[in-house]
Amino acid sequence: MQWIDLRSDTVTQPTPAMRAAMASAEVGDDVYGDDPTVIKLEHLAAQMLGKETALFVPTGVFGNQLAVFTHCRRGDEVIAGDDSHLVWHENGAAAVISGVQMRTIASDRGVLPPKEIEARIRVGEDIHIPRTGLICLENAHGNGRVIPLATMAETAAIARRHSIPIHLDGARVFNAATHLNCDVKEITQHVDTVMCCLSKGLAAPVGSILAGPADFIKRARYNRKLLGGGWRQAGVLAAPGILALTEMTKRLGEDHANARYLADRLAAIPGITVDSDDVHINMVWFALPESVDADQLTAALAAVGIRANGPYGGKMRLVTHWQVDRNAIDRTVAVIQNASA
Repeated sequence: MQWIDLRSDTVTQPTPAMRAAMASAEVGDDVYGDDPTVIKLEHLAAQMLGKETALFVPTGVFGNQLAVFTHCRRGDEVIAGDDSHLVWHENGAAAVISGVQMRTIASDRGVLPPKEIEARIRVGEDIHIPRTGLICLENAHGNGRVIPLATMAETAAIARRHSIPIHLDGARVFNAATHLNCDVKEITQHVDTVMCCLSKGLAAPVGSILAGPADFIKRARYNRKLLGGGWRQAGVLAAPGILALTEMTKRLGEDHANARYLADRLAAIPGITVDSDDVHINMVWFALPESVDADQLTAALAAVGIRANGPYGGKMRLVTHWQVDRNAIDRTVAVIQNASA
């Protein structure tokens, strides 16, 4: 069966061009620093993200946690949104790996009010309080919303006044740039370091990028090895990452348009409530009628070759990507409509 998979954009299969690039990739040993394809990927990523240099890492969580580990001292406090990926979906790793505590802020659907960030910065050298070591932002947010550039600029100004670095969880930062119709550097200019995923909507099979100043990345490279993230012949994985950046970033608008199409089709079904204002990128969140059994719905979808996760926090999320076209969306909506009738 040829599955339609709407669970996430992490399920994307590599494109035929990526598979060919993997097969023919020139490789070396990245721990020794001589894998030419990894070097090419890192240089390209740094240039595109507007940072001095970059580091290829296994996963997005690895990249975020490596950033926290490299930025912070043990006992530091990290300011982040209470609904951020770093807080909700990274296994409490910041406490385990870096020995830091999270100081969370209630976000406005993913947006952290700059004044609330500033109110939580530890000022002075009182021996009773921890040091604020890092501010973490997320753009695009995991709820599918994109954070305005003005908000990021205001936060950056606050961080500079207090000499605190900002790390951006930019797992879908190219989606954010597509939504804002801007160069991705217009987002990343407001942060010190950024992680972006190559293996979500950009369709590479493995890998993420951590980018920032050269001295930071030098320390992060040491810490990557410490954490067990040193690559060997990683060029076979970096090769599709290059195509992710050069080709797949250019077509994200198609995924966004398909998500909007999906949202509009779902909104036309009586009883379904769609978070239409939140469809900024490739995610659609919606609530089912109380009469619909979510388990039965996901089983009905699976029976016709459609994978979807059940409700999370009372809502379902469907995610478009390069392997989801309008026909796949129409098939999916038909099943949901039938279940809601």
